[in-house]
Amino acid sequence: MLERFVVIGAGTMGAGIAYVAAGAGYVVDLVELDAERGRAALAGLHALWDKAVARGKLDAAQAASAKDRLTLRGSLREVSPEPDVLVEAVPEKLELKRQVLEAAAALRPRLLASNTSSIAIGSLAANLPEPASFLGLHFFNPVFAMPLLEIVVGDQTSDEARAHALDVAGRLGKDPVVVRDMPGFATSRLGVMLGLEAIRMLEDGVASAADIDKAMKLGYKHPMGPLELTDVVGLDVRLDIARTLQAAYGDRFAPPELLVKMVAEGRLGKKTGEGFHTWPAS
Repeated sequence: MLERFVVIGAGTMGAGIAYVAAGAGYVVDLVELDAERGRAALAGLHALWDKAVARGKLDAAQAASAKDRLTLRGSLREVSPEPDVLVEAVPEKLELKRQVLEAAAALRPRLLASNTSSIAIGSLAANLPEPASFLGLHFFNPVFAMPLLEIVVGDQTSDEARAHALDVAGRLGKDPVVVRDMPGFATSRLGVMLGLEAIRMLEDGVASAADIDKAMKLGYKHPMGPLELTDVVGLDVRLDIARTLQAAYGDRFAPPELLVKMVAEGRLGKKTGEGFHTWPAS
């Protein structure tokens, strides 16, 4: 029997998770309530498989098979119960994630997970009927290229769920780290702090965005500068994470005014074409 993988949310992260899951042989349901966003995500994933064929990373039969394993769904009501893995990948809003996870739990997945990058797993598990099967699976963007998967184990997460998550990571071709449930976990606490400080440096006129990024790439061997990475992640996403971490740890995570201003103006980074850098249309 083929194993089933459900992803809720067809934004950048949800679509990326669906792509790697289908490529790993899972039968994937990608659930997106916004029909236009869902169609755009599906078209983007098909284009990604076509590009992989053109670059010689997949043959045409492999790409066709992966496409066939992925189905776009307009609601959870269209998804059959008891999938092997279900990952929530909706925006980084506590109440929204709680609502989605509570609805998803009714499908009785063997492993229920959130792709949250900052919200404590314990907070999300508060109203779940089976918190033992719930944990965090924090993927990184772009999901198809980034090898890391942060597995966040909550106080109520069972050893069985933890072992299953490690098996899923291996099947998806990811290199996992297992971390204790704390707001921001390991990666976001460090990464967001660096990004926020880089924004403050830009506010203070220490250097240009290009030179701040260049300094970290050449001086510290970072593959991408902190402002460039913020553009790729999305300034709105970074702002939500910063506010979550500020609530947990205090004003050392307070978002800089420049970040708040740019989000309000719709300059969200790569997805809008303008952030701390200018990006070509995709």
